[in-house]
Amino acid sequence: MNTDDKDTPGTSGPRGLRQGLTNYGDQGFSLFLRKALIKGAGYTDDALDRPVIGIVNSGSSYNPCHGNMPALLEAVKRGILFAGGLPMDFPTISIHEVFSSPTSMYLRNLMSMDTEEMIRAQPMDAVVLIGGCDKTVPAQLMGAASAGIPAIQLITGSMLTGAHRGERVGACTDCRRHWGRFRADEIDVDEIGSINNQLVASVGTCSVMGTASTMACIAEALGMTVPGGASPPAVTADRMRVAEMTGTRAVAMARERLTIDKILTPEAFENAMRVLLAIGGSTNGVVHLAAIAGRAGMEIDMAALDQMSRETPVLLNLKPSGEHYMEDFHKAGGMATLLRILKPLLRLEAMTVTGRTLGEEIEHAGPEFKQDVVKSLDNPIYPQGGIAVLHGNVAPGGAIIKQSAANESLMEHEGRAVVFENSGDLMNRVDTEDLDVQPDDVLVLKNIGPKGAPGMPEAGYIPIPKKLARLGVKDMVRISDGRMSGTAFGTIVLHVTPEAAVGGPLAYIQNGDRIRLSVKSREISVLISNEELENRRQHKPIIEPKADRGYRKLFLESVLQADKGVDFDFLRAVNISTKTPPSK
Repeated sequence: MNTDDKDTPGTSGPRGLRQGLTNYGDQGFSLFLRKALIKGAGYTDDALDRPVIGIVNSGSSYNPCHGNMPALLEAVKRGILFAGGLPMDFPTISIHEVFSSPTSMYLRNLMSMDTEEMIRAQPMDAVVLIGGCDKTVPAQLMGAASAGIPAIQLITGSMLTGAHRGERVGACTDCRRHWGRFRADEIDVDEIGSINNQLVASVGTCSVMGTASTMACIAEALGMTVPGGASPPAVTADRMRVAEMTGTRAVAMARERLTIDKILTPEAFENAMRVLLAIGGSTNGVVHLAAIAGRAGMEIDMAALDQMSRETPVLLNLKPSGEHYMEDFHKAGGMATLLRILKPLLRLEAMTVTGRTLGEEIEHAGPEFKQDVVKSLDNPIYPQGGIAVLHGNVAPGGAIIKQSAANESLMEHEGRAVVFENSGDLMNRVDTEDLDVQPDDVLVLKNIGPKGAPGMPEAGYIPIPKKLARLGVKDMVRISDGRMSGTAFGTIVLHVTPEAAVGGPLAYIQNGDRIRLSVKSREISVLISNEELENRRQHKPIIEPKADRGYRKLFLESVLQADKGVDFDFLRAVNISTKTPPSK
C-alpha cells in the first residue's frame, strides 16, 4: 500500500484521500489510518486512488421537495463511476419551506455553514450539491462559494401539476388564489379540501415560478448546472439523465481544477440578474443573489439591477406573472430557449461548469423551435423586468416590488396607512369586523425583517382583510420589511431597508399617515416632514431583539439587512472588492 502524500500528476496540492488529513501529528499515519477505516466499508486500493467526488445529500422525510433524492443519488453516483471517480455522499441539514419554524430563511445560513464546513472537513476533489426547495440551493451555493473547490449544482426538479374539476392546478400560486376564494366565502370547506388534495401531484418543488424554480433558473444562468439542469420535473427520466451527467461532469471538473471562483464571476451574476428579471422571478432571488455574491467577494449593485429591469422584459409566461407551469417551460426547451432569446443582453464570455462559455453553450443547444411559453423580446409578457427597486423616506436603503405580478391600477397610488406592529398584531386584528380599513388604504406590517421576526418570513403577503375580501377586493398596496413567496402576487412592497426592528423609518409610520407608491418614479414615501419623522424617532426608542443563547443569539447578533442578502456578517468574504454587474 502506498502511503506517501504525493500529488496527482498535472495538479497542484494533495488530491483524493490524501488531502485534509486529520491531525494526529504524523501525516503518514493519518493517511494509513484513514485508508484502514474506509476499507472497512469494502473499498479497494484502486477505488481509493480515484478522484473523490462528494455528494451533498439533503434528503429528509420533512422535505417532499427532495423526495426523489434516493434516485438522484444513484444517478449521480453512476455518472461519477462511469467517469472514473469515487462517489462519497454525505448528509447536511435539509430545510423545507413549510416545515421550518419560524421560517426557512432563518435556517438558510445555518445550512450554508453546514455545507461549507463539511466540504472543508472531508477529503473531496469536487462536490455535487443536490437541492431544490427554496433556501437549499442558495445555502449550498453560498457554502460552496466559501469553500472554494470545484462544485456543481443539481436541482431536484419541480412537481407535476394536478387538476380540480377540470382546471389545471399546481403549487403554490393556485394555493393562494383558492385560499383567497375560501377566505372570501366563494367556496366552502369541502371544496377547499378537495383542492388541497390536487395541488401537489408528485414530489418536487413548486410548479410555478416561485423561489425554488427561480433559484433553479438562476443556478443555470450562473453556469453552475449542466445545460438543461433547471427545468426537468423531479419524477422524469430527463431529471435522472441530468443527474447522471452532473456526476460525470463533476469528475472532469475535479481533474481540470475548475474551481467555483472561475464560475461565480461578476459577469455570471449579471447573467443571473438578467434571467431573474426575464423570468418574472421571485423577489427572494434578489436576497439570495446578494448573499451568494457576498461569499464570492462581490456586492449586487441595486441601482444597476433597477436599470437592467427597465431594459429587460419578462419573457416567460409562467404563474404568477403568466399562465403556464414549469413542466411547460421544460417542454418548450427550458433555459436553452430563454437564453437563446435573451442572448443580446447576456455576457456570453461567462464560464460555466462544462468548461465552455455561456455563449458556446447557447450555440451548442441547437436551433429554436415553435413554442408559446417563452416570448420574444418584441412581444414580451411584461415590458420591463419582473422586479423594480424603490427608494424614499420609508426605505432609504431600498425596497423592491414584483411589478409583473402587481395590479397596474395600484402601482401609482396614494392611500391612508393601516398599521400592524408585528405579525401577532396582524393575526389578531386583520379579520376583525371593527378594523378601520377601506379598499384604497395601504396595509403596513412592521417587524418581520431579518431581526424583527427573526428570519424575515414570507409574511409580506398580507392577507386582504376578510371584511373587504367578502366585498370582492382582490388586491391592496401592502408594505413590509419582510419577504413574500415567489408564488405570490399582488401590489406588495417588500424588503424595506433598514427594517423596523433596527430603527428604520418603517418603525415610525402611524395609522392615518398618507403613503405614496410610484413604481414609475421608483418611490415609496410616507408623506410627513423630516422634522415629524425625527420627532417620532426621539419619542420611540428602538430596542433591537436579542436572545440569551443558541443559534438565535448568533443569528440576531450577526445577521445583515436585506440589501446584503440577510447573510451573517462573519460569513461574507473578507474583501468585498467588486460590484456586479460590472461596467462594460
